[in-house]
Amino acid sequence: MAETLGLNHLGLAVADLGKTTSFFIEVLGWRETARDDSYPRNSITDGTLRLTLWQVDTSAPVAAFDRRRNVGLHHLALEVASEADLLRLADKVAAWPEARVEFAPEFMGSGPRKHMMFTEPGGIRMELVWMGA
Repeated sequence: MAETLGLNHLGLAVADLGKTTSFFIEVLGWRETARDDSYPRNSITDGTLRLTLWQVDTSAPVAAFDRRRNVGLHHLALEVASEADLLRLADKVAAWPEARVEFAPEFMGSGPRKHMMFTEPGGIRMELVWMGA
């Protein structure tokens, strides 16, 4: 039996705290629950999952994460309720300034599950998943 009880929160270092926070709130409908401008960091939630976003130090060049060469977060996968939600959010992501779509919604394997991959403006690679009918 596991000694832990599940994910409490996930901390992510981002290139631009404001842009990432805005993306989660405006595109995905999350809400901000805490902020510490002295660090700087904040917490956001979708009501189930809580993320802590940390601003990286931009006084020196910032190194982007390379999922094939660095140990760490490969991507953040979030589930959506319906195929219609996936398609609607895909359009919002594609239209959002500085978001980069890796691929639009497509079948996972032979389906019916579908997913899409993108990078949000602060540099986190993300996946939206609809689990099928």
